[in-house]
Amino acid sequence: MDRLAPMLRPSGRPAGFQRWRDLLFLHWETPLAALRAVVPPELDLDTFEGRAYVGVVAFTMRDVSPWWSPSVPGISNFHELNVRTYVHRGGRDPGVWFFSLDAAKALAVLVARAGWHLPYHHASMDLETRGGEVHYRSERRWPGPVPARFAARYRVGAPIGAAAPGTLEHFLAERYLLFAASGRGLKIGQVHHVPYPLHRAEVLHVEESVVAAAGLPAPDGAPHVLYSPGVDVDVYALRPVAPRG
Repeated sequence: MDRLAPMLRPSGRPAGFQRWRDLLFLHWETPLAALRAVVPPELDLDTFEGRAYVGVVAFTMRDVSPWWSPSVPGISNFHELNVRTYVHRGGRDPGVWFFSLDAAKALAVLVARAGWHLPYHHASMDLETRGGEVHYRSERRWPGPVPARFAARYRVGAPIGAAAPGTLEHFLAERYLLFAASGRGLKIGQVHHVPYPLHRAEVLHVEESVVAAAGLPAPDGAPHVLYSPGVDVDVYALRPVAPRG
């Protein structure tokens, strides 16, 4: 499967722009059967050496705006938390399937649900750094299912640079395609950014119920952990998924 082609900039004008900051990537190995039960049958599960993963990614969105407008303070900046797994279509288009995306800005939730067909939820969220430790908290408000909470305390470790193709880090972090379910079938979208500058990170505490809220088994054991200070992102419009050839 070609995992490098989606990293290339698409043709045409982006639909919008975003800055993703302070990303904490947590991943747990998850049974294939559990994922298969909640991922659309039109998509194939993407695995690394036969193992499937569910990811929880906690970060902050900055300067979110459509191509025709500058960002607006008070509207364009907010925390976000997503629960996801990895999929492809017959060996093509390795991408992300989102089970949920929680955001601290109600307007962003409404726009994303209506315009991007993504399962956004409004949540109460906080992110702060104290004594060299990052504290992140999210509690879903609406719509359900609830409870769907997440809290993590972690330290950022040494930089490791961009993930090398073929590694687990590249498989988990370097995802540029996403799928969304609309009333007229699946759609696919693409983002473009430089490869993530990655760091190791130490998770000191994590508790969550967002994975179970997605209909998946609660994670078991310590997660695989990565951190990135962030990237600037061009977001391209959704398009219908072409039928399998």
